[in-house]
Amino acid sequence: MPDYHDDLRLAHVLADAADAVTMDRFKALDLKVETKPDMTPVSEADKAAEELIRGHLHRARPRDAILGEEYGIEGTGPRRWVIDPIDGTKNYVRGVPVWATLISLMEAGEDGFQPVVGVVSAPALSRRWWAAKGSGAYTGRSLTSATRLQVSRVERIADASFAYSSLTGWEEQGRLDGFLDLTRACWRTRGYGDFWPYMMVAEGSVDMCAEPELSLWDMAANAIVVQEAGGRFTSLDGVDGPGGGNGAASNGALHRELLGYLNQRY
Repeated sequence: MPDYHDDLRLAHVLADAADAVTMDRFKALDLKVETKPDMTPVSEADKAAEELIRGHLHRARPRDAILGEEYGIEGTGPRRWVIDPIDGTKNYVRGVPVWATLISLMEAGEDGFQPVVGVVSAPALSRRWWAAKGSGAYTGRSLTSATRLQVSRVERIADASFAYSSLTGWEEQGRLDGFLDLTRACWRTRGYGDFWPYMMVAEGSVDMCAEPELSLWDMAANAIVVQEAGGRFTSLDGVDGPGGGNGAASNGALHRELLGYLNQRY
């Protein structure tokens, strides 16, 4: 199996640089925010963080392609860095500390591009999570000061904690009734939102989570962390990996039942 240690070290360097930029502008009274064509906000910090990460990658990995939320795709080849400079921009611009920079390296294989390295850095929460294929998932302050992650062992929906971002999107896909049935069947539900539920699945503090509409940069880093913690990350249709336009993550034991609820159509 390939060794991704150098790529993981680089991803941490990229996250450190992005954290400095995003924290410097977090809660700034003069923060500039624009509305994109899809009606979602983008701040000057989103753009600055992605530009910084791209600059580092151009120097450190000039042969690798880069896909980012704010500036699209550049380059070709079997290795692709996928960047969400600020996942949770709506939280960021309102001063809510639940946001993170997501950095992933994806490699081409028989099943298309799949993540092999992922770093999720949430500096306003003083938290960071990371993983590399075949090496496990971890959380901590650095590569040398970390705790290994392991998903929960909960086996019954009635005992499970389910997290989501919001109700938006479920009704448009005809999945709202199944979603609501799932929330009624669970022991606990919480709308933590964005990257955080996936990290809590990896930590074992939440047992499953799902979102109906996502982009690749929203999922790639989260997917490898969940998978390396022993969990499962798929589309709502059950296809493994982050390429399906939506996401469902669990400890694995609950995954089939989770998808069953979310694919109920009335």
